[in-house]
Amino acid sequence: MININEEYRTLVAEILQSGIEKKDRTGVGTLSKFGCTIMHHMEEGFPLLHIKKTSFNAAKTELLWILQGRTDLKYLEDNGVNYWRADYERSGRTDETLGPVYGHQWRKWKIADGANTRYVDQLYDLSLQLHNTPESRRMFVSAWNVGDMEFMALPPCHHGFQVYVNNGKLDLIWMQRSADVFLGLPYDIAMYGLLLELLAKGHNLKPGRLIGQLGDCHIYKNHIDQATTVMYRNPMAYAKSPTLEIDHPGVAIGHANKVMIPELNDLTINNYKHMGFIKDPLNV
Repeated sequence: MININEEYRTLVAEILQSGIEKKDRTGVGTLSKFGCTIMHHMEEGFPLLHIKKTSFNAAKTELLWILQGRTDLKYLEDNGVNYWRADYERSGRTDETLGPVYGHQWRKWKIADGANTRYVDQLYDLSLQLHNTPESRRMFVSAWNVGDMEFMALPPCHHGFQVYVNNGKLDLIWMQRSADVFLGLPYDIAMYGLLLELLAKGHNLKPGRLIGQLGDCHIYKNHIDQATTVMYRNPMAYAKSPTLEIDHPGVAIGHANKVMIPELNDLTINNYKHMGFIKDPLNV
């Protein structure tokens, strides 16, 4: 079995030991590697890192925000997620939204067809395929809409995911152009682990493998000391990963032909043991 804690620690170590120095948009500078893969077998438990405390509330809030097709800051901030505010302010937007980012693209991808405009609900289409044609190689959701990019506060970092049905199990791979390995990636791992669990439950499948295919994997220079601390922690200090409790039918097409989306209080993490929170600055 492959466990995300070992995968994550190995990735951190590889970047610290052999990453190349690169300039970046923020001006901070990074150590970077390109083209990395991480994996977790969901039978090992929910992929919430114990090697570095990660907020499950932040991960589930952002995922549900996306699944609902929202782009507003209010939902995030009302539920304790404040880290998008800095990108919003840097973007120059004044409407208290992040523009047509993840949720808009997943649930309302705009297609201009001559004089007509129509919208595609990619999540609905994915659920339909999982139900009717689980052998399909087209079960893919994308947030990378080039035509909308200039209107986004920040282009999507995790820009697409694909699912695969394998003997009653559901595998999920997500693609990410840019991975802030120390600060952001732990939340991306938890978010896509949660998405896999919800899709699997909604379609009577067992969660299988969670795979991240990462482009520019970087550690900011002002995160190096903190990342070094993680590198020397024992990734297998706790025998078991936490477990997820879902008090909801899962993400699938349900009543009135609409995609069912859980509420925050439908999702609970149990038995989460960790080695503590490590404070680190957000670079924007």
